[in-house]
Amino acid sequence: MHLYVHVPFCARRCSYCDFAIAVRREVPSQAFAEAVLAEWTGWQSHPAWLGSPVIETIYFGGGTPSRLGADSLAVILSRVRQDREIASGAEITLEANPDDVSAGAAEAWSGAGINRVSLGAQSFSAQALEWMHRTHRAEQTELAHHTLRAAGFHNTSLDLIYALPASVQRDWPEDLERALALEPAHLSLYGLTVESGTPLGRWTARGESIPVTDDRAAEEFLHAHERLETEGFEHYEVSNAARPGLRARHNSAYWERKPFIGLGPSAHSAFGTIRSWNVREWEEYRRRSQVGRSVRAQSENLEETQVALEELYLGLRTTDGVPAFRVPGSVAESWRAEGWATEANGRLRLTPEGWLRLDALVASLTHC
Repeated sequence: MHLYVHVPFCARRCSYCDFAIAVRREVPSQAFAEAVLAEWTGWQSHPAWLGSPVIETIYFGGGTPSRLGADSLAVILSRVRQDREIASGAEITLEANPDDVSAGAAEAWSGAGINRVSLGAQSFSAQALEWMHRTHRAEQTELAHHTLRAAGFHNTSLDLIYALPASVQRDWPEDLERALALEPAHLSLYGLTVESGTPLGRWTARGESIPVTDDRAAEEFLHAHERLETEGFEHYEVSNAARPGLRARHNSAYWERKPFIGLGPSAHSAFGTIRSWNVREWEEYRRRSQVGRSVRAQSENLEETQVALEELYLGLRTTDGVPAFRVPGSVAESWRAEGWATEANGRLRLTPEGWLRLDALVASLTHC
């Protein structure tokens, strides 16, 4: 079993963000912990626990989980340990903003049971950070990483965003070098996407921001792939690279379609063909919890064809690939001829050039 906790609170909404967040100056940590644990209690009688599966990973995502009080993190983790077995050596991750990291905070997180921290660096360019509406400065990322290491966190990850508009004048190779200089265990690299309803979406609609060309985005992605491989990282999934043995185990569980429970507003849960998700907004989630109502918004039961397509898509995202027989021979041959895929030991794997076309390649399979 894998557990995800969505902490929605942020000091500010980033220009590109359309996640389910709640901008709050003061974070209602206690109220959040109470609501999440009420939901957790409701899960204890769920059939997913038949056979008493052990919890292998826990992930606090957001939002900005590092804004949640360490005491509330400890209360949540203590209750989970009380109710269910957590595997020895389980990966327990906290997403953090660099400006939330201090020696005291790092010590408190470690004391609560956190053993992996993912820092939302996004960029080391002052201009890019301002354009993104980030609340931290570039030097705070470097200081935060050093602070985490000093506190004993050696399993650290950095998030970076590539494919920013040319007008931002961000130097992507320099950003990557500054991240590598910190020697993190893991890097997550996300291409910027324009979502309607976000500040970036409005800037783009008004012509104030011009998205980067596909060729430029591909160039930055492939540059990152080459540098990471040179530095000894394993680029094991479209957006993720790690030192050997330090893949993100929680995210890997999603790509392998393992069962997971999601707690908190907008959180999703999945067991085989069953999917469910919670109400999106924090205030509605809180109100429902206070009066004892279900916080679930909807659920669905995937059909066999949907499961098969999902397995293909998720498998092709990773270097593990998929069994070669899952892709028609003529299609696989054309992918290999184009340099988009390789085949070995009965498995078909996409190359970095193939990953750039992942959505289109998988979509083409629905017509086969």
